[in-house]
Amino acid sequence: MNIPILYEDAEALVIDKPAGLPVDRPKRGGPCLEDRLDELKLGFQRPPVPVHRLDTDTSGCLLLARNPKALKRFNRAFEERLVEKTYLAVLAGHPPGEAGTVELALSKISSAEKGWRMIAAKKGKSAISHWELVMALGDNSLIRFRPETGRTHQLRVHALKGLGAALLGDPVYGGGPVPGAGRTMLHAASITVPREGKPPIEARAPLPADFAALGARDG
Repeated sequence: MNIPILYEDAEALVIDKPAGLPVDRPKRGGPCLEDRLDELKLGFQRPPVPVHRLDTDTSGCLLLARNPKALKRFNRAFEERLVEKTYLAVLAGHPPGEAGTVELALSKISSAEKGWRMIAAKKGKSAISHWELVMALGDNSLIRFRPETGRTHQLRVHALKGLGAALLGDPVYGGGPVPGAGRTMLHAASITVPREGKPPIEARAPLPADFAALGARDG
């Protein structure tokens, strides 16, 4: 599995994480990004460290820090909501309008039957997602999300509860199967990380083949 490099300097890498590759080791075992970090040294002594997480199914921009000081600065940028991220998603339906903001707090629940999931809950952690319709795809829609916060499954729950339909292919929140693609249709399209005294880290991941196969284009 090839891992394209989207951005590289002495402090950071941004990779185009393939869909299906977990960032962390699954409880059941199996391959994960950790297995590939040595090959991502690219001449440096230390292997890079992921700064944030993407779901296993999610493809696209993932920031890695090349040293502890950079990791600390990048973590602070995420905590202070200075990092700008955009995602492309295929909604299994049509949104209520052309653009808007979903502000629904999220909380984690679990059960023996269904396992764990996130739900919208007034006493949960604040979660804010801005969205816009890019194009209609027959019964589905291509949506661009710009999350202000980075909660677990945030865009997946905000799609379902805020836009009225789950992401296509989402097995947890009910998006139904995707012809020719066995994953939740979510792609981390771009990331921008400001840095004091240095140019920002900027990276953009190309549209995946399974998005293109649905007729999507990032306009």
